[in-house]
Amino acid sequence: MDSALTDRLSHADPVVRRVALMSLLDELDPDAAEPVLIAALEDPAREVRLEAAKALEAQDSPAAVAGLLKALEDIEPAVRAAAAQSLSVVKNPAIGALLLAQADNADAGVRAAIFRALRELRLPEATLPALKALSDESAHVRREAVAVLGWLKAHLALPQMVVLATSDPDAEVRRAAVGAIGFSAEALVSSAVQSALADSDWQVRETAAAVTGKLGLQTLAPALIAALHDSHWQVRLKAAYSLGRLREGSAVAALCGLLFDPVSNLRKEAALALGEIADPAALDPLLEAASDPDPDVRKAANLACCRIRALHNLA
Repeated sequence: MDSALTDRLSHADPVVRRVALMSLLDELDPDAAEPVLIAALEDPAREVRLEAAKALEAQDSPAAVAGLLKALEDIEPAVRAAAAQSLSVVKNPAIGALLLAQADNADAGVRAAIFRALRELRLPEATLPALKALSDESAHVRREAVAVLGWLKAHLALPQMVVLATSDPDAEVRRAAVGAIGFSAEALVSSAVQSALADSDWQVRETAAAVTGKLGLQTLAPALIAALHDSHWQVRLKAAYSLGRLREGSAVAALCGLLFDPVSNLRKEAALALGEIADPAALDPLLEAASDPDPDVRKAANLACCRIRALHNLA
């Protein structure tokens, strides 16, 4: 490290120290920069610690992770948030033990950050701590724990996640749980998804509509058709998409009605779904939709018409 950089990193003015950190990775290779960034996490100036926590996002060594874990307890919320974000993108399974050691941390924000960091590592050892966290007092922690278990496809957690999907007081937890149980088509999952299609929160209903198609839950087709009349167009869109995946013939009339919805994305999705179902009864409405002012809707309608004609040998 040259003397000019050393002087800037130890300058009395925290603004100078922060700017030095911002250019550090351009001037040093990551291995040489890492100990400097870790040391900066202890800097007396908030802005310097914040910059160090952000810069360590690219580092996933045990030393960097240990530093970020300590930064999760910083007195400044912005520093804690930056450390949590940097931990959340760590890809090195070797630091799993460091993260798991903090799964019972007294601070709910730390616990949530730990499970967010564990999510994409997909460590089997995270199953039991995440299962325990499903009953955490913090909704944020429960949401992150649900995500860990969903990525792990943890079948032993299904009963508890189904309970969260249908009755957790926090809508975001319910939504996360509905999405997370989408790796299984067991009867208890189907029942939970059906309940979620009628949830009071539209985002939970939207997720449930998407999961229905993903899992191929044909028995829930009537609930999806009902969802085509939801007050939120995002729910209607996911319901249309899933009905197309299910190739549900009984949905043709309702989907044809959506070809003239004010929301162009929904008109396009309805056309695509009708193309998947490929019922000749949809041809005339699709031909009308082929003149839609939106080019994406026109394209989808034309593709649907071509598919129907090809499958039924129509001119």
